[in-house]
Amino acid sequence: MYVADKLGFMDEELRALTERLRKESGGSDSFERLVATRDPGELAVVLTEPGQPLWAREVAAFRLGLLGDRRAFEALVLLLNHRDPQRCASAAHALARLGDPRTARAAAALATNELRVAYALHPVRLLAELRAPESVPALITTLARRLRPNDPYRRVALACVEGLGALGDERARAVLNEARAHPALSETATRALSRLPQVPEPRSRHR
Repeated sequence: MYVADKLGFMDEELRALTERLRKESGGSDSFERLVATRDPGELAVVLTEPGQPLWAREVAAFRLGLLGDRRAFEALVLLLNHRDPQRCASAAHALARLGDPRTARAAAALATNELRVAYALHPVRLLAELRAPESVPALITTLARRLRPNDPYRRVALACVEGLGALGDERARAVLNEARAHPALSETATRALSRLPQVPEPRSRHR
């Protein structure tokens, strides 16, 4: 049984998460109860009750996130920085819909944490989707660090370039120009630059 969101529409990300975690849980009765319940309080208990498996916390946090229930915030932020990319992607999807004002600040902290840069891809993408005041500065900082010689995190750099292009903020011009010098980023950076506000040509002075 799949659960619809509060509008009665089956969220595709919820469908994918349900299928993934049903396998992880072994199709247990407790999993089916979490998927079927319409009681946010029952979901919230799972986030605070000791001994709950990770799949249970993920189901509860994700569903609460889709409902806009801010009790899911801490659990979703932890999942956003998980080493499993699927968990990160699901958490980012739910956080984008949660509507918690703390989300952008948390995503920016994760995206700019050099000790966790291997897991920064989804925080970067979330920042671009949120279009928050924290988004552009965090993406600029993260991208600038990825332009160092032999940096291995090209997917993170590419996501920053794409995000800055989507946000279309003039502050990104300098770092995007630098990104054009990197073959793996050049084409995307050029497209991103084309989406920034056009700089007016200086008027010629006539004596």
